[in-house]
Amino acid sequence: MRHFPLKCNFTLKPFILQTLPLFTSGLYTFLQSEPLWQLSIHHGPLSHSGGWSPMVTDQEPWLQVDLREQMEVTAVATQGRYDSWDWVSSYLLLYSDTARAWKQYRHEDGRFVGNVNSEAVVQNKLSHAVRTRFLRLVPLDWNPSGWLGLRLEAYGCSYKSYVADFDSRSSLLYRFNQKSMSTVKDVISLRFKSHQAEGVLLHGEGQRGDYITLELHRGRLDLYLNLGEIRLRFSSGRVAVTVGSLLDDQQWHSVHIERFNKQVNLTVDSHTQHFQTKGEGHSLEVDYEVSFGGIPLPGKPGTFLRKNFHGCMENLYYNGINIIDLAKRRKPQIHSVGNVTFSCSQPQLVSCTFLSSSSSFLSLPSAASATGGFSVRFQFRTWNPDGLLLAVQLNPEPQRLEMQISNILDLHNPTYSTFNVKCSYLGPRVNDGLWHSVSLNTRNLQITLAGLCGKRLCHFHPGCPTVDCQYLTPAFQGCVRLIFINSQPMSLNQVQQGLLGNYNELQFDTCNIRDRCLPNLCEHGGRCSQTWSSFSCDCSGTGYSGATCHNSIYESSCEAYKLIGSSSGFYSIDPDGSGPLGPAQVYCNMTEEKVWTVLTHNNTAPVTVQGSSLYKPHIMKFNYSASAEQLRAIVSGSEQCQQEVVYNCKKSLPDSAIPLIPWVPFMCKQTSSLSHQTSNYWGGFLPGVQQCSCSLEENCMDMNYFCNCDADTDAWANDTGILSYKDHLPVSQIVIGDTNRTGSQAVYHIGPLRCYGDKSIWNAASFYQESSYLYFPTLQAELASDISFYFKTSTPSGVFLENQGLKDFIRVELSSPSVVTFSFDVGNGPAVLSVKSHLPLNDRQWHYVRAERNVKEASLQVDQLPLRFLEAPADGHLRLRLSSQLFVEVSVSFDMESSVTYTFQEPFSVMQNRSSQASSVSTESSSRAREDVAFSFVTSQRPAMLLTVSTFSQQYIAVILAKNGSLQIWYHLQTDRSPDVFSPVLTNLADGRLHRIRIHRVGKNLYVQVSSGEKYTLSSDAELILIRSLTLGKNLNEEVMQAAFKGFIGCLSSVQFNHVAPLKAALTNRGSSLVTIRGPLVQSNCGALAESTSHTLQGKHSHTLCSLTRPRTPPLVMSRSMNLHSQHCIFSLCFLTPVANIRSPTQTEVKAESVCGLLTQKTIGVGRVRFWGEKSIFLIMQNKTCTN
Repeated sequence: MRHFPLKCNFTLKPFILQTLPLFTSGLYTFLQSEPLWQLSIHHGPLSHSGGWSPMVTDQEPWLQVDLREQMEVTAVATQGRYDSWDWVSSYLLLYSDTARAWKQYRHEDGRFVGNVNSEAVVQNKLSHAVRTRFLRLVPLDWNPSGWLGLRLEAYGCSYKSYVADFDSRSSLLYRFNQKSMSTVKDVISLRFKSHQAEGVLLHGEGQRGDYITLELHRGRLDLYLNLGEIRLRFSSGRVAVTVGSLLDDQQWHSVHIERFNKQVNLTVDSHTQHFQTKGEGHSLEVDYEVSFGGIPLPGKPGTFLRKNFHGCMENLYYNGINIIDLAKRRKPQIHSVGNVTFSCSQPQLVSCTFLSSSSSFLSLPSAASATGGFSVRFQFRTWNPDGLLLAVQLNPEPQRLEMQISNILDLHNPTYSTFNVKCSYLGPRVNDGLWHSVSLNTRNLQITLAGLCGKRLCHFHPGCPTVDCQYLTPAFQGCVRLIFINSQPMSLNQVQQGLLGNYNELQFDTCNIRDRCLPNLCEHGGRCSQTWSSFSCDCSGTGYSGATCHNSIYESSCEAYKLIGSSSGFYSIDPDGSGPLGPAQVYCNMTEEKVWTVLTHNNTAPVTVQGSSLYKPHIMKFNYSASAEQLRAIVSGSEQCQQEVVYNCKKSLPDSAIPLIPWVPFMCKQTSSLSHQTSNYWGGFLPGVQQCSCSLEENCMDMNYFCNCDADTDAWANDTGILSYKDHLPVSQIVIGDTNRTGSQAVYHIGPLRCYGDKSIWNAASFYQESSYLYFPTLQAELASDISFYFKTSTPSGVFLENQGLKDFIRVELSSPSVVTFSFDVGNGPAVLSVKSHLPLNDRQWHYVRAERNVKEASLQVDQLPLRFLEAPADGHLRLRLSSQLFVEVSVSFDMESSVTYTFQEPFSVMQNRSSQASSVSTESSSRAREDVAFSFVTSQRPAMLLTVSTFSQQYIAVILAKNGSLQIWYHLQTDRSPDVFSPVLTNLADGRLHRIRIHRVGKNLYVQVSSGEKYTLSSDAELILIRSLTLGKNLNEEVMQAAFKGFIGCLSSVQFNHVAPLKAALTNRGSSLVTIRGPLVQSNCGALAESTSHTLQGKHSHTLCSLTRPRTPPLVMSRSMNLHSQHCIFSLCFLTPVANIRSPTQTEVKAESVCGLLTQKTIGVGRVRFWGEKSIFLIMQNKTCTN
């Protein structure tokens, strides 16, 4: 018999509460005590002895907590069982008001981070508080070397609750003191819990046509709002704003409506929809009353216009008025219709969830029916378009009935028998996520299939096809409740306790359905559809393609169309590619050497103007074939744009005594659609000069004026020019006056907008040193990003693009001469895509790279090589959170006391959000154990500590130089074994030259590359369990210190461990709690030293900017500082090096010279030689400046 998990009851005190255990009658009850409430089942509170641990035979354990009343819970914390190897490393959190209908608390992938030992406390703050009475913790992972156990702590507070229960035939009416109420601002808030997918929550209307209606429809919340627009009141196509989904789940949902004039915000739970009302009205006028729970028909008590709400409302406020409180106190403003009670009813609708489409099932016995035959009825909900819903064994065997979903319900007999049946329920599709009722009754070889909208009769037909008529279909994936077999209810509680039937891969007491299309992650108007475990996007008609409709199917410019061989014609261009702007229709003129993009407007023909004056001018607005945002993108992305303006005039000047100044500000004004500025110049001249082109060309018909039309002659004059100032293009409006005199007339023509050139094509940048870089703002690509570029190089490896956040990162790199790698981490662990070419890519030829990442998948394209894809996990993290900029190559220098430590996880006592959880490594399978380490170094010291990685479980990796300068790699993966030590290079690497090390491990296989690659085998394939820190330089681990002596003196650059770049974090995030710097650390560019030009630290300095150098005498290797204003030095740190052997611990002042690269000015620094250790000495510079 299955062991039933313990239930633990405790109470909360406002804000932070503590309880002490009291064992009574087999249950554990907890009483209020200190300022925190804590749970420890056996002996005492959190951080004391004891803890909960289920029986080992319990295959599905969980811990349930009763708070005695509804509380607002804001955080939970766990600790392992006292003095044991029992802890929970990850878990789910569920909550419920009834302890029968549970809902999972979701944030990103839904998992909460647990413990890695039995003593540390891990706290998880809820991103949004939940109001609940019951909590349930479901362990997912625990200590593989022990068992699961925990001590529990929660944070929260009590709150005031006003509840009303509506039974689908009742409502509350709030009646105004006056006939009508007119408001320009409304604030309405409530919480509701519904038993049905339909029902009116709120309604009010006025005689002028105003109305507001909030109602549930198909499990979503619709808001209808009209402000005085009469035609909308009687329109059958009333527009509703829809928010939320699956709101009929018997769980509390919060609603908040804010309106100011025409601007409205509708928020349901954490989803907000902003919209603007139609029409010209700004106020909402409601007559007599506002109803809640239904729309009663006037004069007919108990009759309602729409389906009423069935469920509970809590804390209902209408413009600051507590409606339920007034109703409870029987105030005269409130009128109650039907039976409204002030406690929330709790119907026992117990559900179970079928989790797997391959192995979930529920097998129930069927008692004999008194009337013969077999009958079953139940309710189900699902997103899947197919699945085996029911299978029934009939007599005589092997007859069997199967009911399956194929968008609709199908019922058939798939067995070889004397009878065969196949019928379908031809109603609405049933994979819409809503609850559907179905009943099946077999009597006298007749089957009745009942659905939502009626019945369909099906009969057995003799015979079966000669081919196998068994219909194979996936298992049902969804939720089921209210099961009756032969009119007898089936208790899911007894099934859960092992007292009834059998099951596999089921989750009880909850319908764990979720809407993966809320929010809609399809871009550019793509239509979202879903199954139980994933969603897909229909991009047809959007102009975009890809898994999330991210990629434009159109070129970005006419220039791009010409490059692919197109000729002149009309084309759709997408000026921002995959950005938010849609495609625009343009004409591409490719008959000239330049490719012209032409955008026309609605008034291209000449326009004659008469009768206008300065006070009653002629105004013409121009509408283009693209939106203002599209025009802005096209103009800014083009090399040059222009627009011809033609103005013919005859006696067109003001008839008042206005000084003869340029006529443009008075007669004609041009307004740019981009800058919304009024231009005071005409075509062919510069902005702000107030002249025409004839003045610039000195050919005006009267040289006393700056424009031909200023001459005010009876003859026709012309002022024509080209507007080419991009910030003022295109012209969106023209205003003309002074054509109201006798004989006065004007004719104007505004030509189309014409642009040429694409600034995004062949905008190359060259990188001549490893210390070169480009600096861009943080990549804004939480849900989707695409990166494309061409490159050519002769170097064997290098980073193309990198952006990092606190934990997340994205990187594109040439990882070897023939491999391009695209890697990123959004919180699910590093994901890597690689494309390998059969030919080297560092051949000084142009190569194309395109990398894309979205919530569905990632892809990498290199030249014409096969496209590589990587699917995203169905329930993982979605958002890529970045904070840094693009960096290429980082160098740091150290002295003996210097070190950089990068901490992978904040201290466990710090409150953690899931989005910034620990960088832990999954413990699901040791075969996944892998590390990728890469760095460059320059040193003359031996022995030397280069890099160490340590975990909370006393594991470590160490890379050192031994006494003879050879490279050693230490792997200590199991504390009960000696470390594995490898020496891939026996020659002396402490030679003052630049060396590049790459280490890659998969399971037991270790690959090391210095000059050539070598493979080694470890004694264990264990993973690093919850990495604690990575240290460069001196390390505090005693065992590793004994092997590598003390510290490191030299230069480290381009350090990378999996997705972490600790040197970049040290340089750009000084002050971060994740980075610890010990001792002097100076920026240097020693990473820019190439093997072909590098020299020993005893020789000449390199001809590379910011290189290390030393004077010939005395025999000291000096430190150098950097000019912070030099772009070439900004990512380098220089380091202090050993200077001599001194036998006595005395201090001697010395003089040293520091040279910054090839800079001509030298700075003399005075420092001290300090005794350290037995033989090692280093220099501390007191003056470290270097200027141009």
